[in-house]
Amino acid sequence: MGESGSGKTTIGRCILRLIEPTSGQILVDGVDITKLKRKQMAPYHRLMQIIFQDPYASLDPRQTIKSALAEAVRASGGKQSADDAFQRSKKLIELVGLNEDHLYRFPHEFSGGQRQRIAVARALATNAEFLILDEPTSFLDVSVQAQVLNLLKNIQKEFNLTYLFISHNLSVIAHMSDRVGVLYLGKMMEVADTETIYSNPMHPYTHALMEAIPVPDPAVRRTREVLTGEVPGVVHLPPGCVFHDRCKYATQKCKDEIPSLDVQSEGHQAACWYAKDLNLQPLTLYKKA
Repeated sequence: MGESGSGKTTIGRCILRLIEPTSGQILVDGVDITKLKRKQMAPYHRLMQIIFQDPYASLDPRQTIKSALAEAVRASGGKQSADDAFQRSKKLIELVGLNEDHLYRFPHEFSGGQRQRIAVARALATNAEFLILDEPTSFLDVSVQAQVLNLLKNIQKEFNLTYLFISHNLSVIAHMSDRVGVLYLGKMMEVADTETIYSNPMHPYTHALMEAIPVPDPAVRRTREVLTGEVPGVVHLPPGCVFHDRCKYATQKCKDEIPSLDVQSEGHQAACWYAKDLNLQPLTLYKKA
């Protein structure tokens, strides 16, 4: 999770090599896929699929849903007859809550929520094991968002899938995630399991994000920590910790030296020189489902 421009989508696209990373590694089953040629990426592309943010732009307007799903089924490998592809497409469309009649329609005949369901079906057509969900509900109404999110949760359990869920909606992240990474200007600020990061954030930036969550209870009164300053431009990042010019705890060391993402406690990492010393006030925003 992170603000707009923090690098969330870039990470997802780099994993699929839709954007070529400039440094680092992407390991899949121990293989660094950044060193593979395009043709060698084919089996990995079948295992990894992405569901884009905009359901109005991610489907070909000139293709019927039947054609789009059949194309994805054939891409999964092996010799697929037309009937096999159709039967697989029919199962997939029913899996996401639609029916066989919808296969013969074009994308413009569907609502945003239905299009995103179709995008989910297309991603599953290759027998993928890892889905990158790039803010898949941000274009949808709140009631439809809940339906799509619950569908994704059910499919994850049924097919034992791994999700990389990208969002700047903290409530959605809490509902969907087992483990959370917080990004700021392309740098990972903090990583921990969901309950820990929502109840006991150790990085000042994460704490400020959590403080910004509205609490719909007039009996709950708390002083909010409001971030000052503007987000720096990504072309000219500040030296040292990229958050230091907005952090009230920053010292000269923060301005001069880049903190590494260090282990602060079991399963909890934070990129802050003083994470253990700040004693940030614990929050009570997270309730385990």
